[in-house]
Amino acid sequence: MAPVQTAAGATRPIPTSPTGLGTSAARLTELLRPRTPSSVPASVPPRAAAPAQAARGRTLPDLYCPPHLRDDPALGEEVNERLVRWAGQVGIYAGQAEKFRAANYGRLLMLTHPDTDDPDRLLAAARCMAAEFAVDDYFCDEAAAGQHPERLGPQLMLAQSAIDPAQLPSGARESYERAMREQPVLNALRRSVEDLGRYASGSQVNRLRQEIAGLFLGMDCEAGWRIGGSPPPVWEYLANRQMNSFLPCLALVDAIGGYELPANVYGRPDVRRATLQAALASVLLNDVYSMHKEGGADGVEYNLPTVIAAEQGCSLDDAVRRSADLHNELMHSFEAAAAALTLTGDPLLTRYLGGLWAWLGGNKEWHASSPRYNQ
Repeated sequence: MAPVQTAAGATRPIPTSPTGLGTSAARLTELLRPRTPSSVPASVPPRAAAPAQAARGRTLPDLYCPPHLRDDPALGEEVNERLVRWAGQVGIYAGQAEKFRAANYGRLLMLTHPDTDDPDRLLAAARCMAAEFAVDDYFCDEAAAGQHPERLGPQLMLAQSAIDPAQLPSGARESYERAMREQPVLNALRRSVEDLGRYASGSQVNRLRQEIAGLFLGMDCEAGWRIGGSPPPVWEYLANRQMNSFLPCLALVDAIGGYELPANVYGRPDVRRATLQAALASVLLNDVYSMHKEGGADGVEYNLPTVIAAEQGCSLDDAVRRSADLHNELMHSFEAAAAALTLTGDPLLTRYLGGLWAWLGGNKEWHASSPRYNQ
């Protein structure tokens, strides 16, 4: 795959074989080749096959996912330290710097974007991701704890306004700008998107805004469920989780890689379908790993295993296995869709699909090791 012309040393193509640790993993081109149904592997690749140990001693079932393509601890540490300093500057996670550092988001960005060695580009994505996580940790966790869930909608409206600034008349502008500066989460959101503009085109930044709007809509939906006091049916939860997913992170794979998938290609129905399959799979993996972390008011919890257990009357262990089955089905569907799309011969689309595949593998590796999900 020919490299995209960018600043010297900033980016490189997704490698056709892994680099660094884990070089025994299957080649990316092999993973994206067209497959017959009988040739799709029934289990995860060798490096991902061993069941992971979740918090509280629960053994997780096999989660089909590619192996991560590179592991560069020094690069991850550099990005992480820069991110911790930035969080202090914008005011998020005040008094929690060591906990924030231990989550090691810099490692997540290093793992999920193996086509760039540029810490500045990785930091740009890390800022956006940390700001989005802060919305969850500050606004949504407060609602989940039963502390005025009706306030979540207005908070998310202001969060969206932070990344797509309101153009207000002069009489209201001063109060609006003061709120954007003084509320740490809003400040982080605004500055992260502004900083991203150094590496992303206007079209790519606007794409991110649209995906974040869907994320916030999904978050707001949970507040409605909590006010109602009962879990949603599984199908409704899954429809919501597709929006409330890592889709904003996946939307940046080309910008951070130093190229641009044209908007008319990104929005094509077949490309959109594959992207959404990857996004939903990524967050169902998160659901399995984050079970110990997420609890709702009055015992109402919203992750896939607990929703399945409530609807189907099964044990939580059975619900975890069924959640893994749904994740694996989506991963196989994405793999098949990506393989078919590569046959179009579009080099940017092929690189984008490889970027999604690499992101999924890095995401699993981080979830398996981050203190955020393993205590």
